[in-house]
Amino acid sequence: MTQQSSRVVLITGCSSGFGLHIAARLSCGAFHVFASMRDLSKQNDLLGEVALRQGKIELVALDVTDPSSIREAILKIRSMYGRLDILINNAGYGVGGFFEDLAPEEIQAQMGTNFFGVQNVIREALPLMREQRKGLIINISSISGLYALPCFGAYNASKWALEGFSESLFYELLPFGIRVCLVEPGAYKTKIFYENRKYAKGFFNQSSPYYAISQAFQKRTNDHMKTDEKDPEDVAILIENVINDERPAFRNIPDARSRWLYHMKRFLPFRLFSWILMKIVYAGIPMPHAKRSDDKDLL
Repeated sequence: MTQQSSRVVLITGCSSGFGLHIAARLSCGAFHVFASMRDLSKQNDLLGEVALRQGKIELVALDVTDPSSIREAILKIRSMYGRLDILINNAGYGVGGFFEDLAPEEIQAQMGTNFFGVQNVIREALPLMREQRKGLIINISSISGLYALPCFGAYNASKWALEGFSESLFYELLPFGIRVCLVEPGAYKTKIFYENRKYAKGFFNQSSPYYAISQAFQKRTNDHMKTDEKDPEDVAILIENVINDERPAFRNIPDARSRWLYHMKRFLPFRLFSWILMKIVYAGIPMPHAKRSDDKDLL
């Protein structure tokens, strides 16, 4: 594949998780891959995976909350190749905690990375893509952008905002030959549930009215991730398929359980859907409401 025919890709958040898998997979295909991360000292896992696959990437420092670092990355791509064919907005994290346990600055930081961070990168990339009159933007959302859960309100809000923005952007950019797509994975066994896990400031405060419930949720999440067998590589495969599709779907959900939840939320009345979800989510968890067992409270 010649340099002229290989497509130029920029991926954010490549030090771990989906970003690492996406960059490594595309590194051995017909792409010039710019794999970015906020802290380049965390590049070893990615470089090791790329070496195993005998791929090739270009590392670039990029903090989605720092427009100057984004600008420098885009300028580097422009100077080297004069174009940007594909932008994959993957950088993000999740903070767990009930609303009253979250500090305002924690919610702002969550939105700053997961929502405004995506906008920051797109804002810098669009002039180059519009010059080309073609391009593809893939925003990594989450099934949490399609239905909500307790204890993840800040994360849900950031992904719901990303869903709405992406849908609007889809219409805005079509006249310029630029497509926008969403990928909405469920929970996968990546560092977001281990080293990169973040908790609300009040999450471990025993005087919080939510303490008993949040600790039960934490244990249930840990137990679920121990038995989860979904492979993060499936997300990278889906993204590769989206890239190679001339008319990719706008919403792309990689795992069966998330597709099932999405269709339930879409077609069931909210009163019924929320009743089912409450039964699942709060099963076996002691509730402060004296009428917890009265299903009329939910229906």
